[in-house]
Amino acid sequence: MAEARQRLAVITIGRNEGARLERCLRSLDPRRVPVIYVDSGSTDGSRDLAREMGATVHLLASDRPFTAARARAEGFQAMLATMGEPEYVMFVDGDCEVEAGWLEQAAVFLDAEPRYAAVCGRRRERHPEASPYNRLIDREWATPVGTAEACGGDAMFRCGAYLVAGGFDPAMIAGEEPELCARLRASEWAIMRLDAPMTIHDAAMTRFSQWWRRVVRSGIGYAQAWLATGNSPGGRLYSRQLTRAILWAGLLPLAALVLAIAWHPLWLALWPAAALAQFVRNGRRDGWFAARLAVAGKYAELIGIVRFAVRRLRGRTGGTVMYK
Repeated sequence: MAEARQRLAVITIGRNEGARLERCLRSLDPRRVPVIYVDSGSTDGSRDLAREMGATVHLLASDRPFTAARARAEGFQAMLATMGEPEYVMFVDGDCEVEAGWLEQAAVFLDAEPRYAAVCGRRRERHPEASPYNRLIDREWATPVGTAEACGGDAMFRCGAYLVAGGFDPAMIAGEEPELCARLRASEWAIMRLDAPMTIHDAAMTRFSQWWRRVVRSGIGYAQAWLATGNSPGGRLYSRQLTRAILWAGLLPLAALVLAIAWHPLWLALWPAAALAQFVRNGRRDGWFAARLAVAGKYAELIGIVRFAVRRLRGRTGGTVMYK
């Protein structure tokens, strides 16, 4: 891109991404477009690799929890301090490869559409065939195109809009993109999702434990974003997700237990019967593997919700959060 250094910078974040980070930086070419790499305590040589490939490296101090939101927020400030304020900034996760032509296409869109604060495109999974978890994540990326309520972690922002909105909230454990986009929309900015290839993600998820941790983290994010958007003109974020998790994984089992104690032990069957009905309904629509995860996921989300509530009551922000 001509004039890329005056118009655009890229912020990528990571922790022990290894070969994925090398692929990410190679797709960006830090000698052509300025790249800030924000490292969250890597021990695999990621920082040296990024420097060798031409990126400016910013290290997160370990005195506060590592989160993606904090990494992006500090990366933006490091960008301002080292190279000033470009017109646009592209955020990309270190486990993603940026598709050829995306940076140019996104910048051209923002040039032509001044009411849009951010633009994102199609994210796809690198190896959806490697595991059923990867296939589900690949399906998760297939979101509708057009004006959207929010973008994901990979997106290009108009720097002026980002600054006016206050940028990413570094305290957010998850759900930081929808929370920022809610503030942008409240200021009458819009977000666009183009039908164009943007990034290739590498989840490398092969075990149930990896998926479970991801969904627990989502539950924490739902609760935190819901609380943070109490005054949003568009209403609180994730109300539906919170209601479903609390109802299916919390209130339903509790009601069955209370009824079994108070009236008859057979009332306890209400819980597995409702879970089975939910499983069958989801299985017919989405497939049986996805249905099992959908049912189990409500319990993982509830654990995340409860963890957030307990931490908040104790006045704590929580421990280090891994990106995976």
